[in-house]
Amino acid sequence: MTRLAILALAVLAPVAARGQDAAAIVGRSARAYQALSSLRADFEQRIDDPLIDTAMTSRGTLVQAGQSKLAMRFSSPPEDRIIIDGEHVWVYTPSTTPGQVLRLALPSGGPVYGFNVLSWILDRPADRYQMQYLRSDRLNGRAVDVVQLVPTIPDLPFSRAIVWLDRDDALPRRLEITERMGGTRTITLSRLRPDANVPDSTFVFAVPPGVHVISQ
Repeated sequence: MTRLAILALAVLAPVAARGQDAAAIVGRSARAYQALSSLRADFEQRIDDPLIDTAMTSRGTLVQAGQSKLAMRFSSPPEDRIIIDGEHVWVYTPSTTPGQVLRLALPSGGPVYGFNVLSWILDRPADRYQMQYLRSDRLNGRAVDVVQLVPTIPDLPFSRAIVWLDRDDALPRRLEITERMGGTRTITLSRLRPDANVPDSTFVFAVPPGVHVISQ
């Protein structure tokens, strides 16, 4: 074997080994995510629903502190927001249901699955998913690893997730969720600010005047 061939193999070997170890890549991301005191990011969310043959795109800012506090404030559609204050989940979407806000009791026993999509993916992934490395990629100028996760337990509300995980800080940059009813939700995160200072007021929902609270 020539010296050039040996050098080429030496360069490719770490890449191949990395590509084969999906569990290690996702595990690193889970540890990085769980170590955060907070996370602030801009998001773009696209929902494709085959049942109504349409796609909806929304944008806004996501802020999380721990697994029981989350704020999604939308810039498009404006005024829509989802707030988890540690005790209740507030779903306010005047773009589709004006004049009312839905207040839900905070589920116990784990992350707020239904709303906190990052925790769907990064809470105990080794116990919850069969993982497959798909490819290396670049997203918004950053090197990422793309991994597929298929749930191995029945209580998750999706049948497959594909995640783009940053090679530098290990945090997720995109999530493509295939829900059990066949719809697909794609969330792309940008301008991530880990461990940012987050005031308590971020997770306070003030009921707008004239809005009816529906409790469940």
